[in-house]
Amino acid sequence: MWNAASIAETVHDMKHYGFSGEGGVEFDWSEIKKSRDAYILRLNGIYERNMANSGVESILGTASLAGGNSVKVVPDDGGEEKIFTAKNILIAVGGYPTFPDGEGIRENSMSSDGFFEMETLPKKAVVVGAGYIAVELAGVLQALGTDVSLVVRKEKALREFDEMLADTLDAEMQRQGIHICRNTEGVKSIAKDDGGLKTVTLNNGEVIDGVDVVIMATGRGPLVDPLNLPAANVSQKESGHIITDEYSQTSANGIFALGDVCGNVELTPMAIAAGRRLSDRLFGGPEYKDAKVSYDNVPTVVFSHPPIGTIGLTEAQAIGKYGEDNVKIYRSKFANLYYGPWQVDPDDKPKTAMKLICAGDEELVVGLHVIGMGSDEMLQGFGIAMKMGATKADFDSCIAIHPTASEEFVTMFPWGLSKQESGALNSPLNGAAPTEPKVAVKN
Repeated sequence: MWNAASIAETVHDMKHYGFSGEGGVEFDWSEIKKSRDAYILRLNGIYERNMANSGVESILGTASLAGGNSVKVVPDDGGEEKIFTAKNILIAVGGYPTFPDGEGIRENSMSSDGFFEMETLPKKAVVVGAGYIAVELAGVLQALGTDVSLVVRKEKALREFDEMLADTLDAEMQRQGIHICRNTEGVKSIAKDDGGLKTVTLNNGEVIDGVDVVIMATGRGPLVDPLNLPAANVSQKESGHIITDEYSQTSANGIFALGDVCGNVELTPMAIAAGRRLSDRLFGGPEYKDAKVSYDNVPTVVFSHPPIGTIGLTEAQAIGKYGEDNVKIYRSKFANLYYGPWQVDPDDKPKTAMKLICAGDEELVVGLHVIGMGSDEMLQGFGIAMKMGATKADFDSCIAIHPTASEEFVTMFPWGLSKQESGALNSPLNGAAPTEPKVAVKN
């Protein structure tokens, strides 16, 4: 759906490149929904076949812990419940969308799951939430032609992200026409009239009427209720998330947990990485006995409009951790070359904003943040650099790829003035020769 919204934005932009006919372009929500659902069904089939081909048996039913290293499964088909016992048990059930309390809220709204079940594009929608799911859905709907209001409890969305990202996205959402309801303290009630339209009343007294769809993206909880965790003495946080150590081990011997059910870094690739490291440690032999995943410097993309990429500490976090005198900030803000031909006031062109956060005398890069066109695709390589301990001098030593937005990170002003200290095993500074692989040479 993000791609569909991006195509819609390109259609709106095409006049700046000499194309006409924007008014004749129509969008059919039902068509993309049908194609998307078919694609998801195909993917599910691929995963099922891959598991079967790998010798994995799928047992469909509701599982719960039965004490010791046993799991009880009540089959979906109504058959007799079964008990399975194993040396190792992994809990990776994920989470579920939650709804706030309030009159008519649960009955008259949908979660992010419901968004993908909508059969038609709503004319008017209210999206409630300040996290990445809320801004992603608001951006998609607005780009496709829906009148969107975004309801946030405080002043703006993405408050936990670097301030530059939150402020830039806030300005861009307003420029696109999204109405942001601020300092609302959330939704008080939702009422539905005889025609199916909804009236949303906020806790600050503001009222939004004539709404087709209300999407609640206010948070997610761990899907632990059916699991009967106390039966195996598995400890939980007050939030319900399962407590684990750095090796994904729970308080019960032989029972492990990872992913959203633990509430660490709630991203699918993070859960996959944790699962791979756990598998290495349990089944990979002595050389993997200490294998574990790192939850630091995890690259993250928010598919907002425009997209956001972020790795490491925010500016506030870096100052809090290292002290203001030990932190140096590099910033850049510019209009992407894509907007060069636009004959509009420069201030009206969408902006790309970037920030490098460096700490220590060597200016180790501890935070990297970007919002703007292409942010999603440029982030992965910088993630590798930061995991390897790159410094500002390392960034400066990399030749820019021109003309791209990502070159700004390796030419960021002031360029070349940082201490010439590298975080690399073999320094790339000052024209050094490239690292050579360790290979056996035959005489």
